[in-house]
Amino acid sequence: MKTKHKNIPIFIPHLGCPNTCVFCNQRSISGKQSFCKESVKREIDAALATVSPDSEVEIAYFGGSFTGIDRELMRYLLDLAKDYVDSPAEGLARVSGIRMSTRPDYIDDGIMKILSEYPVVAVELGLQSMDDSVLARSKRGHTAKQAEEACKRIKAAGYSLVGQMMIGLPDSTPEKEIYTAEKICDMGADGARIYPTVTFYDTELAEMAARGEYEMLALDDAVRRSKDALKIFREHGVECLRIGLCASDNMGDPTKVMGGANHPALGELVMGELYYDRMRELLDRRADTDEMRGKTVRFVVPQGDVSKAIGQKGINKKRLTDEYSLKGVTVTESADVDEIILNL
Repeated sequence: MKTKHKNIPIFIPHLGCPNTCVFCNQRSISGKQSFCKESVKREIDAALATVSPDSEVEIAYFGGSFTGIDRELMRYLLDLAKDYVDSPAEGLARVSGIRMSTRPDYIDDGIMKILSEYPVVAVELGLQSMDDSVLARSKRGHTAKQAEEACKRIKAAGYSLVGQMMIGLPDSTPEKEIYTAEKICDMGADGARIYPTVTFYDTELAEMAARGEYEMLALDDAVRRSKDALKIFREHGVECLRIGLCASDNMGDPTKVMGGANHPALGELVMGELYYDRMRELLDRRADTDEMRGKTVRFVVPQGDVSKAIGQKGINKKRLTDEYSLKGVTVTESADVDEIILNL
């Protein structure tokens, strides 16, 4: 049986970050307003108590720029996580390592030396875009070249690299986002995250939108553009760990969110569109599509993917039935299938 993987996320809003990117309001994104280092052990213990003992756990420092925080605090948090790795508690899931998110410009020789002293297994880099004009307009404070150098350091150290990218940033285009996804793959990423832009109040992006200088990302556009990036990751064998921001109470608060791609099932919507494209490709490969008219076609998908394949509220089944004049569409799952299969 495959070992279950679980992150215990410890959010560190804004700590260590020298910039205020135009889109960023970490307190609204995470729902966490402050940070208390004394509470971290309690958070980890509480999370471990809910995890199946056969799971493999990583303590994940997310939310801020972990390698940019005060060195004393960084070492305190690394030491704390290391204790869980070195001394597993009886009856609880084993903590196998440490994961963190940070900025490309806070990866250097000094940081890599510190990390080498701890059981770090993965570094997630907030790349956002590999286009310098998008980075500049978003006030990221680093260049695409710096991002590439950071990726090289992380891979050279033997850590798993996760590249985080954003959809719909100022000055971005679908073409620039496709380029970013391809670069993330080319730089050796083991995983990726796709974050369509949500516009929060109390950010410069909200002010830009109010002045008409930025057009907030519509949901349909976010789904389509995220699907294009996801397709690239899948073609290169790069696992996409998440699409869209993690849900928090603030994400549903209209006083916090001005607009943009804010949907609780964004990942499902994107996967649905990806499956829709793939099912159409399979149908179009038939030598004579007239042969299918009035018939029921059956797709077999990997285990657990039925809801993704049929789409929200069965939209994919309806679209395919109408477009190809079918009697119906059925979708079944199989543990022996890695890719979608069409049966007539």
